[in-house]
Amino acid sequence: MTDTTEARTPNLVDLHVGGRVRMRRKMLNMSQEHLADALKLTFQQVQKYERGANRVSASKLYEIAKTLQVPVSFFFDGLADPVTNESDDVGAAADRIVTDFLNTPEGMELAETFPKIGRGRVRRQVLDLVRAMADDEGRDKA
Repeated sequence: MTDTTEARTPNLVDLHVGGRVRMRRKMLNMSQEHLADALKLTFQQVQKYERGANRVSASKLYEIAKTLQVPVSFFFDGLADPVTNESDDVGAAADRIVTDFLNTPEGMELAETFPKIGRGRVRRQVLDLVRAMADDEGRDKA
């Protein structure tokens, strides 16, 4: 028998797929409502998919891929191969970092805005500022 807390914890694959759905939807600047309408769902169901609280069926994932204009495999990028259980550790780690970053509203906005800074020197200064703020935050927690 499974523990009730364990039963409520989303599966890692469901979390990954949901995160990729959210990331792609936001890349297209599409609302949850718009995606839900296209899929004939409620926006709450889209929210549950994106959080990994509900699993996406194969047919629904196919519809999502079509609506978001990506191959179905897009939603599994970064996961270990289920046959060999091998993954490119460096690539998977980098993919997780990018996905986590883009899954925040600020990360998505920063990713869209940052390349618009034309001067490399200014981009470097922004990066230095963010690093300094993160280091300062780390010291405050210690």
